[in-house]
Amino acid sequence: MIAIEGGCRCGATRYSIAVEVMPPVYCCHCTDCQRWTGSAFSEQAVVRTESLTVTGPVVDYIYENRSGAQSHQRVCSVCHARIFNTNSRLPGMAVVRAGTLDAMCTLEPRAHIWVSSKQPWVVLPDDLPTFLENASPAEFLRIVMP
Repeated sequence: MIAIEGGCRCGATRYSIAVEVMPPVYCCHCTDCQRWTGSAFSEQAVVRTESLTVTGPVVDYIYENRSGAQSHQRVCSVCHARIFNTNSRLPGMAVVRAGTLDAMCTLEPRAHIWVSSKQPWVVLPDDLPTFLENASPAEFLRIVMP
């Protein structure tokens, strides 16, 4: 078992993920992620909620997304960096913002979702799976779970 660590921009909120291997990362190009990150896409890693330990001040922002699922966005209450979220459609799973990992420079995405709304200047590799919107739940979990 290894501990993968990360945290927010200001350092007030830290987390650790206890896993056997580094979780695979995927990129989301949906307009929600573009607005939340202020960038062209977000990098995310799916982990089991019981493997994630968070310390520091966290605020839970809840909203209902287009599919009707309830999403809980956890952000640092000091610098407001988005750390992870859970979703009622993926019980027992947490989606960690991979850009908050201490080892973010070692990440290699395994898939791209919502490419129908990606920025036109973003060029995707030919050898990775891409999906116009979401992948099917089964295919998504096959890609993002180690």
